[in-house]
Amino acid sequence: MENIDVISPENASGPPSPPPPPPPVKSNSGSKKSTVQKCDRFASKATRDAWDRMFDEAHGADVLIHTDDSGLIYAHSNVIGMASDVIRGMIKQDKRNSRRKSISILGVPHDAVRVFVRFLYSSCYEKQDMEDFAMHLLVLSHVYVVPQLKRVCESHFENTLLNKENVIDVFQLALLCDAPRLGLLCHRMILKSFEEVSNSQGWIAMKQSHPSLHKELLRSVSYELNSLKQRSRKQKEIQTYTQLYDAMEAFVHICRDGCREIGPTKIETPHVSCGFQACNGLEMLLKHLAVCKLRSIPGGCSRCKRMWQLLELHSRICVDSEQCKVPLCSSFKERMKKQNRKDEKRWKLLVKNVLSTKRIGGSPFFLQAIDVTM
Repeated sequence: MENIDVISPENASGPPSPPPPPPPVKSNSGSKKSTVQKCDRFASKATRDAWDRMFDEAHGADVLIHTDDSGLIYAHSNVIGMASDVIRGMIKQDKRNSRRKSISILGVPHDAVRVFVRFLYSSCYEKQDMEDFAMHLLVLSHVYVVPQLKRVCESHFENTLLNKENVIDVFQLALLCDAPRLGLLCHRMILKSFEEVSNSQGWIAMKQSHPSLHKELLRSVSYELNSLKQRSRKQKEIQTYTQLYDAMEAFVHICRDGCREIGPTKIETPHVSCGFQACNGLEMLLKHLAVCKLRSIPGGCSRCKRMWQLLELHSRICVDSEQCKVPLCSSFKERMKKQNRKDEKRWKLLVKNVLSTKRIGGSPFFLQAIDVTM
């Protein structure tokens, strides 16, 4: 005691020294990763461990939870009642004047109920427990209104647990448990892998127990297949119209500037690209048209017929036929006046679709899509 200096406020020359800093925390990066998944990032590990210990030891528990197979779980009414309003109402309905209240959670395995009650305490769970009881926990979270647990279950199904074998069961649970996002993910998987899903045990069971849902899924699959066919057909049409527009631009390029072996100016190195992908095919058709002996015979040569159609299409979208360098442009303009109404309507529809593929930055040699009247 003699070695302790007592410093009075009067004799103190300054404020007392602060306490030493805590020792540095050792890194656990090399240790094995824990299987416990934390859901509440704002609570410290010590706090979560304390809640888990309170649940495991059940000291002072005043609620007895009955489960299937005569299972019993001890809990604290204040804790589980604060976590779930439904459970709090169940506890209040027990009118017995015993030291412990009694409630029942039936219809799911005993271990699933234990994982559920533990989550009410600490918002923690074992990874393996989630993999084993995710469906049961989703149902419990919905029945007892625990939205945090429902979000956890939905996240696990979305990221890891959903597969082609359980997608039908999860889809039905999502509909019953008001989980629209999870239901949408299941529906997408069913449409994407319908052949495999339709052979699963879940599909067979659903067909027998819920025939109306089975018919609705078949209807949605049929609708999706038809939509895919329509989109594919539309894409092919757009691709065809784009190729026709490119061919029209290549026509003007060949006849005005020349390219490779055709036109006013020829390229000495034929392998050099001119920037128009359709040039090569058009040059071959033009060469064939110049030497073909069947071109003037009706229905004689399919390649010549195709060339005539391309020339007529060009004449219909050409702005100025008198100044145009493409062969027979003005002749086809005159021929259009003699066509019947049905053929004219079909050609105008084709012209409008071809011009619509280049709504921005169209060629100055062609009409605009808005200039075409049906």
